[in-house]
Amino acid sequence: MTDIERRGGLAIWRQIARDLEGQVADGTLPPGGQLPTEAALAQRYGVNRHTVRRAVADLEDRAIVTVAQGRGTFVCTDLIDYRLSRRTRFSENIRRNKQTPGGKLLAAATVSADRAVAERLAIPVGASVQRLDSLRTADNVPINLSHQHFPGDRFPGLAEAVERHGAITPALAEFGVGDYTRRETRLSARPASRREARLLQLAEGAPVLVTENLNVDLDGRPIEFSQTLYAADRVQLTVEP
Repeated sequence: MTDIERRGGLAIWRQIARDLEGQVADGTLPPGGQLPTEAALAQRYGVNRHTVRRAVADLEDRAIVTVAQGRGTFVCTDLIDYRLSRRTRFSENIRRNKQTPGGKLLAAATVSADRAVAERLAIPVGASVQRLDSLRTADNVPINLSHQHFPGDRFPGLAEAVERHGAITPALAEFGVGDYTRRETRLSARPASRREARLLQLAEGAPVLVTENLNVDLDGRPIEFSQTLYAADRVQLTVEP
């Protein structure tokens, strides 16, 4: 049990908050790391849960931790400076911030293009589309959730190529797309749904930044229309001309 001064002038919950803050500062609780449960902290400090809850609320108010409802309490990470430019690449953005990019393909399916997707990809409504849903991380911390659409007749078997390479850019190279650029990005924000919050390890209803993106090949032909959701407390989007 960590020693708490019970007859001093400093409230017990403040002592707990100060101790936890010190653990964050010295790296005992690393960025993105999860704090012990309320019950475990209460036992450690020899106090009731209400006292622990007040200490954690103080840390949350000062943006030292974030509470994800149903998942736990996590140490806040430094904001990633994520650049949106003509050649936006996730791995490059993460490595620029001296972190290790990662992620996984959550789902892949061949679907029919609805009107919105068809217009952006310049294909007929109902045409075949490869849809990929992916979760991407930085140092194993979830950063964004993306829903990507590619013309199906041009990229058959794209999901398998992504699985082989672990990234979109080298997978597209298998289909003769050696380079591509961003034609358009639209920005908005909204609350996360329950599923989105679970995948991004956020509290349900926490804000997410949303980008709608259109990428084209070097001949100007649309190759990808996507919607990407970013954890707003982990990323700042920088738009470059």
